[in-house]
Amino acid sequence: MKPSFRLEPVDQRIEALLRDSELYKPEGEGPFPIVLQFHGCGGKKNLQARWAAVAKSAGWAVLVVDSYGHRRISKFEAYATVCTGLQLWGRERAGDLFAMMQWARRQPWIDPTRIAIAGWSHGGWTALDAMAMTPGRQIESATRLLDLPDEPLAGLAGAFVIYPYQGIGALAPLRGIRVDVPVQAIVGTADAVVGGRSLIKTLGRMRTPSAAIDVAVFEGATHAFDEIEAQDWRVRYDPALTERAHRMYADFLSAAALRTSSVR
Repeated sequence: MKPSFRLEPVDQRIEALLRDSELYKPEGEGPFPIVLQFHGCGGKKNLQARWAAVAKSAGWAVLVVDSYGHRRISKFEAYATVCTGLQLWGRERAGDLFAMMQWARRQPWIDPTRIAIAGWSHGGWTALDAMAMTPGRQIESATRLLDLPDEPLAGLAGAFVIYPYQGIGALAPLRGIRVDVPVQAIVGTADAVVGGRSLIKTLGRMRTPSAAIDVAVFEGATHAFDEIEAQDWRVRYDPALTERAHRMYADFLSAAALRTSSVR
């Protein structure tokens, strides 16, 4: 474990994250909408590039954020400590999300009113926790970041979460989503990692200020059903369901591109 209790300037976090993250841009000068993709507890994998290709085809820029490189968390350590909840809970990792949103709003080639976030498993936990926390002392305490704006989610146009962890330690089931943006979730009924039907019930009770989360139930889907290279015995790749999920992602982003963020 590598706990850190010092406060870190957000610009320092941005610089560290950009060293290991991957950027995909459509052709042209922009400004483009951008989606920030957050990997699961196993780290950045090939599936992120495949999802990024879907977003890029829909006209979106994509930043695949690597939360482990600058923390020097190896694949073994990730499975042993992050996946088991011993370090880097969603509320702490939300600092990476706030930092990358700050970066995105500063880029002249990005539309600062059309920023989406997408998260897989632990990344979904991160996204939902980020949208549940109150700006100010609560966020600073959780993320250990300095110099965040009064509204760190300014410009957020929507969130897309795939089999998100929402168990012990997750904030969103208790507090709800404080920002009024569309939230699309995908959950498999055969998910033995984050729970299938129990997660569906949890997400079904969660709301933004004006609407319930849209929960798409994938019958028979396991955790990481979209990962071709998966080696976990609890995971089964399903190409048909992956194609369906990719279509949903493209449709979600296409709709978000027409929407100006109400988060200011």
